[in-house]
Amino acid sequence: MKKRTEKVTKEKGDSGAEDDAAKSADDYQCSGNLEMDFPELCALAGINEIPLLKLRQLTAASPSTDSGAMEDSQTQISPGSPVTTWCPKPCIQAEMENEDSQSAKKIIISGWQVDEVMAEVLSKILPSLSNLQSLKMWQARLTDRILISLKNTISMCSHLRTVILEGNPIPEQSYHILIGEDSMITHLSLRNNCIGEEGACLIGSALSTVHSANKNLLTLNMAFNSIGDGGAIHIAQGLRLNRSLLCLSLANNHITDTGAVCLAEVIGPFALTHEEIVERRRQLMKRDQLPSQVDIADSKCERALSIPSSSSLEQSSKGTKSASKKKDMPKKEEKTAALQTAATAGKKEVTKKDPKVPRGQGGKSEGKDKRLPGSEQEEKNSFVQKTGEVVEALSPLLDPGIRHIDGKVIQPGNTALVSLNLSGNKLTEQSLQRFLASVVGQGEGGLLRLSLNRNCFPPDCETFLKIQEIMSLKDPLNKTSSCQVDDEQRQAA
Repeated sequence: MKKRTEKVTKEKGDSGAEDDAAKSADDYQCSGNLEMDFPELCALAGINEIPLLKLRQLTAASPSTDSGAMEDSQTQISPGSPVTTWCPKPCIQAEMENEDSQSAKKIIISGWQVDEVMAEVLSKILPSLSNLQSLKMWQARLTDRILISLKNTISMCSHLRTVILEGNPIPEQSYHILIGEDSMITHLSLRNNCIGEEGACLIGSALSTVHSANKNLLTLNMAFNSIGDGGAIHIAQGLRLNRSLLCLSLANNHITDTGAVCLAEVIGPFALTHEEIVERRRQLMKRDQLPSQVDIADSKCERALSIPSSSSLEQSSKGTKSASKKKDMPKKEEKTAALQTAATAGKKEVTKKDPKVPRGQGGKSEGKDKRLPGSEQEEKNSFVQKTGEVVEALSPLLDPGIRHIDGKVIQPGNTALVSLNLSGNKLTEQSLQRFLASVVGQGEGGLLRLSLNRNCFPPDCETFLKIQEIMSLKDPLNKTSSCQVDDEQRQAA
């Protein structure tokens, strides 16, 4: 009996120790020091083989973000870069902004599986890194559940804006959850993830629908996937009402003329669908029913810029009187009298400086009819912009450039997109002609870079050469280089 009781007490003691370990893992407060927090949390989580932690301080020659994320080359990162170094053992690489142990700016996980236990560890560590701006996971064998956990972790990181998930095919293709309407990610790379038409459809809907749109994503790299024509059509649909995305790469995605034509139509003027017209009417009605924000701004500005009256000056002087001592009473009375006289004099000057009524208007000018000076007008405009009710005026469906032509409602097109990469697909001259028409229709705005290399047309194709010529004229880098050459030639002359 004694031996049995000893065994029971030992088992209870062991289970109690496990509970304490679990509690300490859950209750562990991260300090923001990656060297201290990561091994400690891994040990508390029961990870036997703790990944190595390699810290690397950033220099001027090694930027923290992947500047070539939107390029179409298959090997974007140099072989000597620590990002692509294959480790025989699991390793987390951290790029530090300076020598401070709490200055981790970029976390890189490359070539080993991130399971659910490690995802839990990361969910506690990453939000504690106050300087973290970029997260890269390459061939980490992510699953749908881990992607959901990662999405929740990213949302808790205050400055994390760049996310690179490459070589992580997920059967559910649920990458769209990273760019929901409330997402703060600005740069997202999803290369080599075997994304098909289904995944592209979800991403297109996340970019925009008739009722919602992502407003923070600036660059999206979907190169080296398999979205095909169906996926390209869904992405084009998402670009119709999205005005935040600047750079899009769909290189090497098996896209033919069918999908390319849809992308070309979006960057040029296009007709609104019935559903979009209905939503446009709803937004117009809502805008017309709103209280006049200009009147509210006028009243706010008038209150803030009004001249204090003599009564308010008297009240303020009385307040100072009550706080002063009795022996200073004569001096205070003299000051209040001076203030009262100054107030009445200021009041007379205000009445004298009232603007004269221009000829032809008749009657005395009222305060509401006055045109505000420049500074007051700027203050009023800033107040109007801060009100939430007028944000909807920025909707593409309320674009002032919308026209009614031949019974159709024509939207000017997506001119926010400045870079589109369609290299390595199956485009022919048929889709090139549609791109040429859209680029010409954009004028000076819109696309600044259109990559169409390695497609199914000869390099000396006339339409392709015309597009290249137009793009070279619009490219700001070419303009600056040409200006520098002109300056050098002038100096030499």
